[in-house]
Amino acid sequence: MKIGVIGGGQLGRMLALAGTPMGMQFIFLDPAADACAAAVGAQICADYNDHEHLRQLADQVDLVTFEFENVPAETVAFLSQYVPVFPCADALRVARDRLNEKTLFQQLQIPVAPFAAIESQVELDRAIQVIGLPAVLKTRTLGYDGKGQKVLRTTADVTDAYAELGSVPSILETFVHFTGEVSLLAVRSRHGEIRAYPLVHNTHEQGILRLSLPSNDHVLQTLAETYVTSVLEHLDYVGVLAFEFFEFNGGLFANEIAPRVHNSGHWTIEGAECSQFENHLRAVTGLPLGSTSKLGESAMINFIGTVPEVEALAAIEDCHFHHYGKSFKNGRKVGHGTIRSQSAERMLQQLTKLKALV
Repeated sequence: MKIGVIGGGQLGRMLALAGTPMGMQFIFLDPAADACAAAVGAQICADYNDHEHLRQLADQVDLVTFEFENVPAETVAFLSQYVPVFPCADALRVARDRLNEKTLFQQLQIPVAPFAAIESQVELDRAIQVIGLPAVLKTRTLGYDGKGQKVLRTTADVTDAYAELGSVPSILETFVHFTGEVSLLAVRSRHGEIRAYPLVHNTHEQGILRLSLPSNDHVLQTLAETYVTSVLEHLDYVGVLAFEFFEFNGGLFANEIAPRVHNSGHWTIEGAECSQFENHLRAVTGLPLGSTSKLGESAMINFIGTVPEVEALAAIEDCHFHHYGKSFKNGRKVGHGTIRSQSAERMLQQLTKLKALV
């Protein structure tokens, strides 16, 4: 089977690494000449709105998926005229726009922090009077890894904040004084089967995910699965979806969803019976889903900007490291390392060694 992937970054690369042993072949469409996924599949170098090359991709594959939500929903809608595309364009329209997300959460009675749509500095000034400070101003689309947002703590921060984010449609949210950040990765097949991985505790640095720790029997696991299931079924979603939450007052506030495989699920490559990448491919191709059960105890650390020396990583027992083949750049995710051990004590010991390298 030939799979087309819109986007050629590390998520696409890891999809291909998971699918190749199952006899799948991959073609990536990405405008970057140095797309790192091209090392594990063919690449069509073209813009996401280039209909001629999108049609070329559709003619060569059995189905299409995408590896990040900044792909225009119109691209998915165009492709779906010629080849099955999962997740669907309607799901992408919701998930790539923060206002659409929050509106859906409200509709499904999933708790969210107070928010307001913002399309001018005047609207921002008015919304601050209602929502108060501190608050967070975020662009509705194209934000990731801390980009496209600004925390507003004082009235001085509010001045010209709309222009600072590019004078584009935005959303203002109450700043949530959370006790923790968690994510739930779940997968829904073409036949409606749903499986979820354990809730993951996440630690961010400067808006970028640094550390993920999958939990054991988290007290909020069932609640999180209830919320995610409602979204998956409402959107008739197919594939892996990541749902990020804030832990707040013993419950969960919805933050955002990502309609794709997700950084906080990288631990599943070594730490789960079936990785998020394999399960995404199983879902979109119509295969039965694999087990989401943990294998031992795991932790994942992102390598940001640079990758530690291979010799140092290899010297840490229980460490599995992944180099994405990307050029090094400040703030860029260029690899990750996962510790997987049979006991929590052992895992934490080895994690300390890995932390010392980053």
